[in-house]
Amino acid sequence: MAKFSERLRELRKERGLKQREMAEICGLKLRGYQQYEYNESYPEVPGLVALADFFGVSLDYLMGRTDKREISR
Repeated sequence: MAKFSERLRELRKERGLKQREMAEICGLKLRGYQQYEYNESYPEVPGLVALADFFGVSLDYLMGRTDKREISR
């Protein structure tokens, strides 16, 4: 299964967003966001939840724990 950094990059590209645009959405500087995609750091839990909500995927999918995108409700 994919790592967080790979999933994040894949989801960003599916939306047609640039890293700079994602950094703005996340309230980060470009380098801060790039660290996520380059597997150098992870967001804190509220940031992970915000990213999962933004992309409409489960946290388990975002973190690479499952290949199921759906959110269980």
